[in-house]
Amino acid sequence: MGFSLLAGTRAPVRVWTDPYGIEPQAARQLRNIGALPWVQGVAVMPDVHFGKGATVGSVIAMREAVSPAAVGVDIGCGMSAVRTSLTAADLPDDLAGLRRAVEDAIPVGFAQRDEPVDPRRIRGLEQRGWVDFWRRFTDLDRRVAQLETRARRQLGTLGGGNHFIEVCLEQGGADAGRVWLMLHSGSRNIGKELAERHMAVARRLPHNVDLPDRDLAVFLTGTPEMDAYRRDLWWAQEYARRNRAVMLAVLMNLMRERFPQVSYDDPISCHHNYVAEETYEGVDVLVTRKGAIRAGLGDLGIIPGSMGTGSYIVRGSGNDWSYCSASHGAGRRMSRAQAKRTYSTADLAAQTSGVECRKDAGVVDEIPGAYKDINEVMAQQAELVEVVAHLKQVICVKG
Repeated sequence: MGFSLLAGTRAPVRVWTDPYGIEPQAARQLRNIGALPWVQGVAVMPDVHFGKGATVGSVIAMREAVSPAAVGVDIGCGMSAVRTSLTAADLPDDLAGLRRAVEDAIPVGFAQRDEPVDPRRIRGLEQRGWVDFWRRFTDLDRRVAQLETRARRQLGTLGGGNHFIEVCLEQGGADAGRVWLMLHSGSRNIGKELAERHMAVARRLPHNVDLPDRDLAVFLTGTPEMDAYRRDLWWAQEYARRNRAVMLAVLMNLMRERFPQVSYDDPISCHHNYVAEETYEGVDVLVTRKGAIRAGLGDLGIIPGSMGTGSYIVRGSGNDWSYCSASHGAGRRMSRAQAKRTYSTADLAAQTSGVECRKDAGVVDEIPGAYKDINEVMAQQAELVEVVAHLKQVICVKG
């Protein structure tokens, strides 16, 4: 077993990194989580770092309870990727034009679409379920009713922060040089609005008054508050999945226009901020993964590094001690504010050399130096996943 136990907790908190290397704020959060009476256990991924309410890189199994802060505000945030038939030799020497084409096709940052997506007009996009999906918007918390138009226009958009779209090359092995398409995004503003409203409701419930951290407030099974949260949560997770599916289909069609010979393998998609109903040691639990992917036996997943260091396609090992989970990425080693104080645009240009991407002050907080070493993270979770492919980006689009 490659984990350590964090001392001073009621429920077991299993750590797949050096527990003494966890920042004090994050360690305090983890002990607070482990003290909650509903917690069956916690698995801590090697990309762990301090987060709002609950620690990023934490997997929490609860009995008949769920903490919305243990999911996070970007409900359903996750990754999608697809391997193409193209190789590095098919790409132009100057990738700036391809990067601009991606930015023109998919709104990034705060931008939204002028008109909502019509699924029927996007080649390769799954057509089932769209009418029912949008019909269920009227069932959501009434306080978001006025946001439907915005939610429709943001579907198929990237967002900002650490969200990205990349064109990558496979490294090593028989398929070295094979081109992959990859993206990272979530449920956009509507997921955030739903999450924050439910977090506020949870903090006011009587059974949460004496918690060590009110941000860890929970909903309990069998209550109207839990039913309302689960209804909105499932919808937001589906929104995030459909959002990524739209962008990936648009990206694949853009590549078809420029490279008519291209074909694609089956896409890979995984959430890394979400809730799932699972069973461990004969106990039915609600598992929240905040900055973690499911890594059940044979499950394919995506673990990205930073905008200059590459990513990994992985296959899960089905390790029950980790609640069949693995890290969602490299994980930050410094805050955005600290990164801006520490690094310059010259540093950014140097650390993203060879990548066609933004190199301006607006993305300095996403510099590779602000993140942990993805290779070290992968080494620490070798028993949780096996590497299927190592990818290195040549284009990175950020909002």
